[in-house]
Amino acid sequence: MIKLIVGNKGSGKTKTLIEMINTATKESKGNIVCIEKSMKLTYDIDHTVRLIDIDAYKISGYDAFYGFVAGLFAGNYDITDVFVDGILKIGGRNLEELGATFDKIVELTKDAEVNITFTVSCDSCELPESVKKYL
Repeated sequence: MIKLIVGNKGSGKTKTLIEMINTATKESKGNIVCIEKSMKLTYDIDHTVRLIDIDAYKISGYDAFYGFVAGLFAGNYDITDVFVDGILKIGGRNLEELGATFDKIVELTKDAEVNITFTVSCDSCELPESVKKYL
């Protein structure tokens, strides 16, 4: 299941994400992964969360991001929660491509019980229907 935290810069998206991550560490019976650009969340999230700096893997664009996520799930069947901070910084501002990527991730995880949460830095009225359906 994909969840979105949408809002303009400074609206508290990352703070909300941090709270969700730390809550998940108390409730999840599996592995939790957090993907971000740089390691800004190192001291804010529980140490049991696998924190991944996407820049360390030279990932840019939605196709590369999808491949990276597919690799995560291929290598670890125990992932229950994935949190992605700043998806537009990773994939770019093409919101239609973002929607198509969400669709591919849903298909990839359809047989797994996994929650995937993204922060999207824009106004919700800017989102195309392909993305809005995940609100």
